Amino acid sequence: MRKLLKAFVRDERGVSAMEYAIMAGIVAVALTAVGTAFDTSIGTLFTNLFTKITTASAS
Repeated sequence: MRKLLKAFVRDERGVSAMEYAIMAGIVAVALTAVGTAFDTSIGTLFTNLFTKITTASAS
């Protein structure tokens, strides 16, 4: 039993998967924070762009 426990503690195969999962979670939180912070700015940018394209195509 002791040998099995030592082998389990030394096994590092799942470590990289856990690290990738943590990094993916951090990226998701960061993207959500940036999207929330710039939500109004991005909406205004696309509204202005749509207005300019519509005006240019009507001319």
